[in-house]
Amino acid sequence: MRVLVTGAFGFVGQAVVRRLAAAGHEVRALSSSRTGAGGLPVTRVFRADVRDAAALAPAVAGVDAVCHLAALTRGRESVARPEAHREVNLGGTAALLDALRRREGGGRPLVVFGSTAAVYGAPVRQPIDESAPTAPGNPYGESKLAAERELAERSAAGEVSAVVLRCFNAAGAGDVDEARIIPKALAVAAGRHPYLEMNGDGSVVRDFVHVDDVADAYLRALGAGDVLAAHGGFRVYNVGATPASMLEIVAAVERVTGRRVPVVHRPAQAEAPRLVADCTRIGQELGWRAERSALDQLVLDAWAAVGGRA
Repeated sequence: MRVLVTGAFGFVGQAVVRRLAAAGHEVRALSSSRTGAGGLPVTRVFRADVRDAAALAPAVAGVDAVCHLAALTRGRESVARPEAHREVNLGGTAALLDALRRREGGGRPLVVFGSTAAVYGAPVRQPIDESAPTAPGNPYGESKLAAERELAERSAAGEVSAVVLRCFNAAGAGDVDEARIIPKALAVAAGRHPYLEMNGDGSVVRDFVHVDDVADAYLRALGAGDVLAAHGGFRVYNVGATPASMLEIVAAVERVTGRRVPVVHRPAQAEAPRLVADCTRIGQELGWRAERSALDQLVLDAWAAVGGRA
């Protein structure tokens, strides 16, 4: 297939590009940044703002599918900048769908949309399956849920087929965002920070999944034609793997690196005590299963990628 990956130079985007190319797909990259392709196996690089449907026209011409990852993704930042997240995450998705509708040649392309567990908010029932009510707790989750609904409407109208991947916490090689727990704990282990700040007692549990396993979910979604045909051209899947508390992550970082990670506890914040994915559906329908998402493997790959040594 000829596949366009938006947000191709991001943490998850790069892993998706590599996985699709390795499987024999012809991959195009779209990015609004001026960053070079950095050896990524893409046939062409398009520079455009994802909110500009006209500028997207050359990138979508002739494609069979789009893996749409271009987004603003920081939940806490979205509270201060809700309109920016809505413009990029919903507006960018709508512009992409407009560009696909207007392209020459027509046809019904497949869109694999990178969504988030943030659309669920904080359900009481755990683990969370795809039938759980959606109740986003921040503008980031709201913008992603709005984009999902836009995709569902366009799918119902016959414009596209769509697979929505609600990813929990992607981690592993290439994740250097110290706003996330594993990169920050590794930065402390490497001596770049004196300690790790942790809200509360560290018992909060989140679900982590290796970026390579996330990329495999995108690859499998491209082959979801039969499933989509049976479900009206639209299907939602969770992508998660390994529940771990914040203290368990610190212990894994110390175990893998052989270095101490001092922790300073701050007052607890109002947040869900446990958010864990039920991934039964994607396993049964697409044959996906996590291969590299054991906690120590997640930490080891992230540590090795930044040149860490025990």
